[in-house]
Amino acid sequence: MADGGHYYNEHDDRTAPQFRGRKTRGFYKGRAYDRSRRDRQRGNQSGGFGGPGPRSRLEDTDGDVTMSDNSQDNTSQHRFKPYGRPFRKGGDGRFDKDRRQGKGGRGGGGNFRGDRSGGSNGGGRNRSGWYKVTIPHGRKYDKKWLLTALQNICPIPFTPVQYHVDHNRVHFYVDDSSASTALHKCSHKITDTDGYKVEVHVNPSGLPSFLLADLKPEHLEHLKQCMAKRFDGSQQALDLNNIRTDPDLVSQNIEVILNRKTNMEAVIKVIEENIPELTCLNLSNNRIHKLDELTDLVSKVPHLNTLNLSHNELKSDRELDKLKGLKLVELWLNRNPLCDLFKDQASYISAVRQRFPRLLKLDGNDLPPPIGFDVETPTTIPPCKGSCFGSDEIKALILRFLQQYYSIYDSGNRQPLLDAYHDGASLSLTTPYSTQNPSRSSLGEYHKDSRNLKRIKDSTIRYRLLKHTRLNVVAFLNELPKTQHDIASFTVDVNTCTNTLLSFTISGIFKEVVVDGKSRESTMAFSRVFITVPVGNNGLGIVNDQLFIRMATTEEIRRAFVAPAPTPSSSPVPTLTAPQQEMLAAFSQMSGMNLEWSQKCLQDNEWVFNRAADIFTQLKTDGKIPDVAFIK
Repeated sequence: MADGGHYYNEHDDRTAPQFRGRKTRGFYKGRAYDRSRRDRQRGNQSGGFGGPGPRSRLEDTDGDVTMSDNSQDNTSQHRFKPYGRPFRKGGDGRFDKDRRQGKGGRGGGGNFRGDRSGGSNGGGRNRSGWYKVTIPHGRKYDKKWLLTALQNICPIPFTPVQYHVDHNRVHFYVDDSSASTALHKCSHKITDTDGYKVEVHVNPSGLPSFLLADLKPEHLEHLKQCMAKRFDGSQQALDLNNIRTDPDLVSQNIEVILNRKTNMEAVIKVIEENIPELTCLNLSNNRIHKLDELTDLVSKVPHLNTLNLSHNELKSDRELDKLKGLKLVELWLNRNPLCDLFKDQASYISAVRQRFPRLLKLDGNDLPPPIGFDVETPTTIPPCKGSCFGSDEIKALILRFLQQYYSIYDSGNRQPLLDAYHDGASLSLTTPYSTQNPSRSSLGEYHKDSRNLKRIKDSTIRYRLLKHTRLNVVAFLNELPKTQHDIASFTVDVNTCTNTLLSFTISGIFKEVVVDGKSRESTMAFSRVFITVPVGNNGLGIVNDQLFIRMATTEEIRRAFVAPAPTPSSSPVPTLTAPQQEMLAAFSQMSGMNLEWSQKCLQDNEWVFNRAADIFTQLKTDGKIPDVAFIK
């Protein structure tokens, strides 16, 4: 007779030794089984249980194991805890109140072997995540003896669910692929009291029927009464630790399993309707492996600040994302497989605190006070302020310098910038640090010369990327793409101003212009720190130039190049007709703008004086004409 791809004699469970090495023809023949086997051979023990790894444990039990009726379960594997607290057998995950008073918790904890491997090496093909374990002719075995024998020899702890007898066979379910693989390997390794081998068949399964069952109306009333007994009104705390074994429910043959969707929803509904002001909730020892149903706690129990999920079966810290809306100050996660995923305590705390930034206590241990902004309601960030010069004299000096500098920089020939730099000047270029391929970015042209200290660790390369002396600086600038800067976007902040030194930062937007028919049509943002010294009469010479370039944001691109910009030229006033020159002089006097900006405004309006005057008035009212337009 066949069962799940395995064949056996329905009337005789004795197995001859020569068949022990026969290959399985079912689910475990494929990649999933091979992958699990390779992981064990590498010593990869997902779950981090103490003592020898699965490989050594399998090697220790390669021989037959003879089990007797008084066999004891001695496979108490202790999960590594990020805080390294000694394991206290029988700990039940209750809140500190009981621990301080020396009381034992309800249900005693540890009644179910809930600590399982967090890995999933053998079940990639099973979408439900459940596996059906079948023991042919297992009916003749005592349930306690059979499960103890399997748990003693299986290298991965497992939790048998819905143990039942069907004709002569025994079935139960597990929802851990690693445990299912290990159980499959246990076939023929247990010898019963009659000297016969015990076969173990494992096959992928759909959701067990009990997971789909709703609580009956009369059961809901009993559940409500049970929860009422477990509720501490003085602390606004509800203790549902190991609720499945609650005597009041067991006596009524009611099985409340909180890893069932319908059962957890029923519990949350009772909380919502009766104790929405709840602040502390203990869900430890309930075999919970998913937190989907707990998402509703965010809206239905808004005051919840303490949550105990210890001694459950959460395998990934990503499950915590489903609870990110909770304002937790205390959380318990110890004795969950997810705890084994972190290399040290610091990374464990960091991962948890990313989800719950207000957390003050984790697994009973005090954490450093959180650093952050405690903003209850959405707040609009104040708009950025404009330029800060310190004085009108410094403002005029800097604006005049910038107008001259960028007029040359955008002209196509940057060689005249030699006059702007000190003989011993230095320059560095930086782009944002990124793990992406820079050649695929519009910053690729700048990335090769970037001196980002987060990316460049070698001191020799760091020095080489610095451009020294004005000749090298200007030669390097000449190699950069041709540009057009939006002077109206400039913001200037003076950092230091003394009689012998002026340091200021300028930020703004620029784009690369078409050269030889080639253009990437990219708009970029820059921030530049100029450290200057006085030169001649009211002049500035650059001794240090730090240029940072990044891609512009969508908003920056939208606002860029709105105001009219002058066309870079070595001569601010090209040859004009006599009437145009008279109109230009009059318009400059009327508007207060210099000749270059006045000419641009007149040209854009086809030399119609009144139209240009109206446009000028409108732009000035809207604040779209930069200060540099009024420097003469």
